[in-house]
Amino acid sequence: MKPGSLTAAWVLLSLPALAHAAETPVAAPAPAVSAAGSLLQVFIGLVAVLLLIAATAWVAKRLGVTRGGTSSLLHVVSSASVGTRERVVVVEVGDSWLVVGVAPGSVNALMTLPKGEIPSAASPILNASFAARLQHLIQKTAVDRS
Repeated sequence: MKPGSLTAAWVLLSLPALAHAAETPVAAPAPAVSAAGSLLQVFIGLVAVLLLIAATAWVAKRLGVTRGGTSSLLHVVSSASVGTRERVVVVEVGDSWLVVGVAPGSVNALMTLPKGEIPSAASPILNASFAARLQHLIQKTAVDRS
């Protein structure tokens, strides 16, 4: 027998097996995936995650969760905005108050005052502007030092 005839005989003998394999059902084709359905599913997931983040922030604010790094040594007594991004802050450190100017790129000590008392609500100084209160504290400090 020639090698070509052996291959032809082999193909002819395997034809019934190939025909039988073609008749058996193959796994059902996967359903077509809709692009709109996938996009909707991703959008709903995104909205759910954003709502979860917002709810967590609301609960944290409601419960009074504070940022880390709070110190018993430092305490902010008062703060006032003097510009769009600038503030004057009075910080209590031990037995003194520091008046500092805070800007986006720097923090500058403006003056040091002895520890005072926070004016009560009945005090007319409380209703005045921060500049007037600061001027009053400066004058009070100058009188105390004399």
